[in-house]
Amino acid sequence: MESVREILDRVARGVFPPADGRTTVLPQPGPRHAGVLAFTAHSVVVTDEDPAWVYDTLRGLDCDPLSAALHPRFLAALLERTGRQAETVDAVLVAGPLPGVPALALTEIRDAGHPRIRYARERRDEVRAWQADGGVLVTGRGTAGRLEVSVEVDETARERGLGRRLAGAARRLAEEPLWAQVAPGNARSLRAFQAAGYDVVGAELLLRLPGSAEDARVPQ
Repeated sequence: MESVREILDRVARGVFPPADGRTTVLPQPGPRHAGVLAFTAHSVVVTDEDPAWVYDTLRGLDCDPLSAALHPRFLAALLERTGRQAETVDAVLVAGPLPGVPALALTEIRDAGHPRIRYARERRDEVRAWQADGGVLVTGRGTAGRLEVSVEVDETARERGLGRRLAGAARRLAEEPLWAQVAPGNARSLRAFQAAGYDVVGAELLLRLPGSAEDARVPQ
C-alpha cells in the first residue's frame, strides 16, 4: 500500500492520483497527521479510523461523490469520531527549490518564543524562521514530513510585493519541494504564492489533536 508521503512526492513532480472519482483511505504517518487531502476527482482520507466507517459515511451523503470527502457533514462526522479539532479547508500549493541565494535580506530568528515560531511548532517539526524588513518567513516539516512554508507581511508593508518575494526566497533556502497551505478566501496570499511560482495542486483539511494551547490563526 502506498503511503501519504509517496503520494505527496509524486504530486510535487506533477504526477497526481488517478482522476477516477474514488477516495483512498490511508493510515496516519504519525499521531499529529490526520485529515483529508483532495486532488482532481480523487481524495485521500488520512486516518487511523476503520476504513469501512469512512466509506460507509461517504456513501451516506447526499452530495456529489467527487466532493464528498470535503463535505461539511463528512468532516463533522470525522471530527466527532476522532475527537480532533480543525480550522479551515485550505488550498494547497507546491513549488520546487531554486538555485542561488535569496534576493531579500533575511535574518534568522533564534528566539523560540517568537509568536510565529510558537504557532508553527504546534503544527510542524524542524521549524526555522527568518525576519525581513516588513515580514517573516517560516519553514518546517508538516504532513508526512513534507517541507512547508508560510509567510506573514506586516500591515504597513503590504501591497508592495513582499509576500511574493518572501515566498520566492523560501525556494532558494530549500533543497526539496516546498508546500504552502492558504485559505481560499485569502486571495492576496494565493496571488503572492502563485506569482512566486507555486502551483495549486489541491485542497486539504488537517485535523489537530485536542488540548494543545495555540494562538489564533496567523494570516499567511
